[in-house]
Amino acid sequence: MPEKVVREKVLAYVVRDGRLLVFRHADNTYEEVGIQVPAGSVRPGESPEDAVLREAREETGLTDFKIVSKLGETEYDMTPYRRELQQRHIFHLELAEDTPERWMSQEEHDGEQPPTRFECFWMPLEAAHILQSGQGALLGQLPE
Repeated sequence: MPEKVVREKVLAYVVRDGRLLVFRHADNTYEEVGIQVPAGSVRPGESPEDAVLREAREETGLTDFKIVSKLGETEYDMTPYRRELQQRHIFHLELAEDTPERWMSQEEHDGEQPPTRFECFWMPLEAAHILQSGQGALLGQLPE
């Protein structure tokens, strides 16, 4: 069996008024991909701080994010979905712009693959235990 690939990832917890910014893939079922927070890969030569801001912008279509704090790091094994071990940097972000309750967005993937469509929305923080693939691991580190 091949070795697991180690990937450096970032996750963004964007919180406003006791609610967490999340999204679902518009073209997939909940059973396939679940509810997620903005997240993605750290590119070669990119800092985790730059990566989390880029991913939040790409996936939500919003721009006015700032880092409040780095909450910590976790490790997540993606098996059996894929043989990947994710080293995750998790950040608390603030959003300064207004948003509707729900909106559509899409990630362009730098034109390297077809766009991915997302439905973004605000979820009550106490319901965020349903996040997919261990993405809620450090929600307890958020200030109250």
